[in-house]
Amino acid sequence: MATPEEKTWGGDGGKGIFMRRVLFICTKNSARSQMAEGLVNHDLAGEVQAFSAGIDPSDVHPLAVAVMGELGIDISHHRSKSMDEFANEKFDYIITLCDQANESCPVFFGGTQRLHMGFDDPAAAPGSEAEKLSAFRKVRDQIREKVVGFLSKQ
Repeated sequence: MATPEEKTWGGDGGKGIFMRRVLFICTKNSARSQMAEGLVNHDLAGEVQAFSAGIDPSDVHPLAVAVMGELGIDISHHRSKSMDEFANEKFDYIITLCDQANESCPVFFGGTQRLHMGFDDPAAAPGSEAEKLSAFRKVRDQIREKVVGFLSKQ
């Protein structure tokens, strides 16, 4: 397993360029935070390293995997993780993506900037499979616009 220093530096062929680290937190770590992790690691590769965790982790939602696959981003290997796995790690940003996570998020020290960017839960969308897919696509695109847009300007 890589040390925190090894995980923080990289993306530059070994020249020592600092990569910012972000942790996305949502209740179940099944959809929004998984999509955010995948989008940031794809769109901002070499600049930002993203991770995700949940307050009450479950399983990665198959529709999150499907809509990310539509963009050529494979998150099928992702797993839902507990915040406890990241307790001793340092991040530049902790971003909560749902209201429950925002209310329950613990304090992280070490210069971490904590932000809340709330999005609707696509897993709670009613309707047919097509309507649920549409909800996942909508949230995926909102995350890409708001979260990736924010981090790309930092």
